[in-house]
Amino acid sequence: MKKLSVLATSILLSGSLALASLPVQANLPFSVSGQQLPSLAPMLEKVTPGVVLISVTGTHEDKSKVPDALKFFFGNPQQNQARKREFRGLGSGVIIDAAQGYIVTNNHVINEADEIQITLKDGRQITAKKIGSDASSDIALLQIDAEDLIEVKLADSDNIRVGDFAVAIGSPFGLGQTVTSGIISALGRSGLNAQNYEDFIQTDAAINSGNSGGALINLHGKLVGINTAILGPNGGNVGIGFAIPSNMVDNIVKQLIEFGEVRRGVLGVLGRSVNGEIAKALELESSQGGFIEQVIADSAAADAGIESGDVITKVNGKVVKTFAAIRGKIGSIGAGKSVELTVIKKDGSEKTYDVTLKKQETAKVEAASIHRMLDGAELQNSTSDQGIDIKSVEEESPAAAIGLQRGDVISGINRTRIKSIGELRSYLNDNKGVFALNIVRGNSTLFLMIR
Repeated sequence: MKKLSVLATSILLSGSLALASLPVQANLPFSVSGQQLPSLAPMLEKVTPGVVLISVTGTHEDKSKVPDALKFFFGNPQQNQARKREFRGLGSGVIIDAAQGYIVTNNHVINEADEIQITLKDGRQITAKKIGSDASSDIALLQIDAEDLIEVKLADSDNIRVGDFAVAIGSPFGLGQTVTSGIISALGRSGLNAQNYEDFIQTDAAINSGNSGGALINLHGKLVGINTAILGPNGGNVGIGFAIPSNMVDNIVKQLIEFGEVRRGVLGVLGRSVNGEIAKALELESSQGGFIEQVIADSAAADAGIESGDVITKVNGKVVKTFAAIRGKIGSIGAGKSVELTVIKKDGSEKTYDVTLKKQETAKVEAASIHRMLDGAELQNSTSDQGIDIKSVEEESPAAAIGLQRGDVISGINRTRIKSIGELRSYLNDNKGVFALNIVRGNSTLFLMIR
């Protein structure tokens, strides 16, 4: 479970009611006498099969040091060696593509897991494989092979408002699927972890340990967020929970499917949130937005004409209150994508820029998630899109056994050109049998067989 002084969890809120013309919504009666009371049951009966329980097992290294005095008394002059400790965990997930068996959850739910078990609402238990994850946004994508799955459709999270009703679905404390309700308490929350990309939906729904990765849905039964954390001094629910907006989830998932990693777009500015002092100095009407202190040379912002001293007030037409919220929104948009920024210039005029985001330094991917015989290798997409770089190979691993070496480049498979980890994953998912990896090693080429 994830903590922010705090505890990881999930699930969000919702209330009741909606329009009588929509069968998936509850409806406020004009009077109680003689009228059927409102109920979310019809909508939930359709949606809850799309929310799953996730059970994980694995090992992690315990790197705690032995005090020097103990080393002396026990006669151990050598360095401390990391010890492996087994762990088990529970969380929740949401089926977003029934045909492909894709399930979204939090990265912290499945991080370091050796085995991931999915329990569907109908009781079926299925082992899942990890497609990819992004620790910075706390999103992970899993896949299962099963029939008759029910998916939860994604809503446009940019359209939700403070005060909207929403429903949270998850499995707190391993009790089994549980539904709670509340309202959207706030939008654009950030600052829980300065290193992450945050643009949270805040809710007052009852969220507890085990609900991480669960669904936050609207009264139409569509996903508006993936619940990720609560703010609680003792790890319990105090009515302050956070969910990752569905639009951010969608952006991250699409990149994980296509590339096997998140190719995060970079704007190329440094700054801070607008406060009262900045607003007064710049004669701004509002104390909200992101004040740009520096524009990095040759960055996307510089190419678009954005300048230091500008204030970003909107991203894709949506008001942003803090610099962290700007970072969170842009951080989930892929490299090469365009984003519309509304800026207050130094002279007080408002201007809109269409900015094409540049690529962040490429992240590394563990090859075990691609094929079992690649276990022990660390993969990274080539910056020139000419193949897959082998960044490291563990000794005595399956990858070492087939002959992979650090510095190799996978350029193809079975005479099919491969430009990215996503293409390699797709090929291996769609084909069975023996595969010949086309390897570029220095000035020579060779083929390595995997089964």
